[in-house]
Amino acid sequence: MTFDQEALLEKVSWFELGPNWKSTIYGRAAQWAYNPVRHFRSLLSTKSWRRSGTLRPTAYLDGLRGFAALLVYILHNQVWAHDSLKSDKIFENGFGYDRQFYFATLPGIRTFFSGGHFAVAVFFVISGYVLSHKPLRLIHDGELVKLGDNLASAFFRRWLRLYLPVIATTFVWMTLNYLIRGLTINKAEPRYLDEFTLWYNELKGFSFIFRLGGEPWFTYNFHVWTIPLEFKGSIVVFTSLLAFSRCTRNTRLWCQLGLVYYFLYIVDGWYCSLFVAGMLLCDLDLLAQSDNLPDFFNLFQPHKDSILIGMFVVGLYLGGVPAFSPDLQVLRDSPGWYYLSFLKPQAVFMVKSFYLFWAGIFMVVASGRISWLRGFFELPFNQYLGRVSYAFYLVHGPVLWCIGDRVYAAVGWTRAAHAINISSWANVARLPNFGPLGLEFNFLAAQLILLPLTLWFAKVVTVLIDDPTIQFSRWLYTKATKPATSPLRPITGLSA
Repeated sequence: MTFDQEALLEKVSWFELGPNWKSTIYGRAAQWAYNPVRHFRSLLSTKSWRRSGTLRPTAYLDGLRGFAALLVYILHNQVWAHDSLKSDKIFENGFGYDRQFYFATLPGIRTFFSGGHFAVAVFFVISGYVLSHKPLRLIHDGELVKLGDNLASAFFRRWLRLYLPVIATTFVWMTLNYLIRGLTINKAEPRYLDEFTLWYNELKGFSFIFRLGGEPWFTYNFHVWTIPLEFKGSIVVFTSLLAFSRCTRNTRLWCQLGLVYYFLYIVDGWYCSLFVAGMLLCDLDLLAQSDNLPDFFNLFQPHKDSILIGMFVVGLYLGGVPAFSPDLQVLRDSPGWYYLSFLKPQAVFMVKSFYLFWAGIFMVVASGRISWLRGFFELPFNQYLGRVSYAFYLVHGPVLWCIGDRVYAAVGWTRAAHAINISSWANVARLPNFGPLGLEFNFLAAQLILLPLTLWFAKVVTVLIDDPTIQFSRWLYTKATKPATSPLRPITGLSA
C-alpha cells in the first residue's frame, strides 16, 4: 500500500478526468466555477462522493478528519448565528453550568454542536499518524538511507504544503474585502497598497513559527491559528523519527511515550503531545501488522472489545470538555467535571487541552477498531469531506462572514452589527425559529444554502489551490535535488 504524507493519506484525484484540457487542474476548477448549479446538484448525488477502487485500510482516517472538519464548521456557524443569545457561553460551557440546561449541551450530544475543539485534537493526532507512517515502515525494515531521503523530502515540502494555501486564500479574501465595500463589517484601508501592506506584515509574523510574543490569530482568517501548531508538530515528528531511527523497538516506544509525558505533564506542549501520540499509535499499528508488538499488549487481548467501547465513550465525554473559559474553577463548577478537574497537570495552561488530548487519542484508536464506527467514517460522504477537508477548513470562515452573515440575517438571526453594513438584509425572508437551541427551523433552513455553498468553494479551492500546492512542492523538491548533468570538480586549497 502506498502512503502519501502530503494529504491525509494519498493525494490523488477522486474525480473522472477527460483526455484533453479538461483533465488539467485549472480546467476542472474552471468547470466548477463556471457551472456552480450543476455541481451543487452533484454534491447531493452519492456518485460524486465515491472514489473508484476499494478503500484503503486507513481510509477511515480520511473520513474521521473530514467529519472533524464538519464539526468545526458547525461550531462556528452555531456561535455566529446565535450571537444575539450569547450562545458561546451556552454551547461551550457544560450542561447545567449556571443553571443552563439545553439538549445541545448534553454529554455526547454536545459534540455535534460544539465539537470543533475536539476536532482540532483529532486533526493533530491524525497528522502525527500520517506523517510518521512511511518513515516508521522504513525504520522497521531497516532502510535508514531511504528514511533520510523520505524525511528530507517531507520536511522540505511541509511548510509549502501548509502555508501556500493559507497565503493564497487570505490574499484573495483580502482583495475581495477591499474591492467589495461592505462585504464584511471589517473596513478595508482606503488604498489597496495599504491593505496589502497590512496583510503582508501580518503574514510575515504569522508564518514564522519561532517568533516570541504576538497574537496567535491571523486577522484575515482567524481559524488558521492551528497551522503554525501543525508545522511545529510536524517538526517534532520528523526530528523524533530521525533521532529514534537507530533505537531498538522497545527503546523507540519508550522514547515516544516519554515525549508524550514531557509535552503534556512537564511543559505546556499539548499540541506536540498529540502529534507524538499519533506517531506512537502508528508505530504500534505497524508492529501489530507484523506481529511484533511487545508481549505486554497480549494482556489486553481478551478484553479488547470492552476496552475499545470504553475508549469511545470516555473519548466522547472528554471531547465535550467545557471550553469557554480557561479558568479551572469554571470547569470545577460544571456538573460532571468536578473530580475530573483535579487530573489536569500544572503545566497545561488551557484547561481544555489536557482532556482533549485523551479524547483525541481515544477517538482515533476506537474509530479504526470498532466496526460500525469505522464503517461510518468510510461512508462516501465522509470520504468526500476528507478529500476537501483542508480547503473546507480554510474557506468556511470567509463564506460565513460574508454570505452566511446575510443568509442568517435574512431568515431571522439578526445581530447588532447588521445595522452597520447589511441592515437591508435583516428579516427579508424571516422564517420561524421553533425548535431546540441549535436545531431551530430557520437555522437548519439556512444550512440548505450555506453547507452546499461552502463545500462548493472547498472543492474549487482544493482543485485550484490545494492540489497545485502539493504538485508544486513535489516539483520544487525534485528540481532542488536533481543531480548535476556534469560532475563537480573538487575544490582545492581548503583546509579544515
